[in-house]
Amino acid sequence: MRVIVDTDVWSEAFRKSGSKSGYVEELGNLIHEGRIQMIGFIRMEILCGIKGETMFSNLATKLEAFPDRTLDEKVFVTAASFFNLCRSKGIQGSNNDFIICACSVLWKMPILSKDKDFTGYQKILPIEIARPRKS
Repeated sequence: MRVIVDTDVWSEAFRKSGSKSGYVEELGNLIHEGRIQMIGFIRMEILCGIKGETMFSNLATKLEAFPDRTLDEKVFVTAASFFNLCRSKGIQGSNNDFIICACSVLWKMPILSKDKDFTGYQKILPIEIARPRKS
């Protein structure tokens, strides 16, 4: 089963310094197993703010290993429905988060994210959250 990996996990993996969490190890496992599902705006978020053309180009090239899955109108309509449902229950979130949730449900794929907002969404939405495996 493929897994949608949120920007926060990718960002931690590409940081040069500091210790890495189990999420980065899990990302490595998923890459090795060929189970990453990329979404175009996650790719964009990863690349935004990269200083220097060489670093940007190198990272963009590395990310080419993970092709995007096309987002159709059903994804956007579902995301809007999720946004409205969560908002009616007092849970706020970003449009991008709800697109990730819609992709997760429609494509039957879990989400790997350190963002605790997804735990809140999971109380309302039928999303699955992936967790790092124990080493």
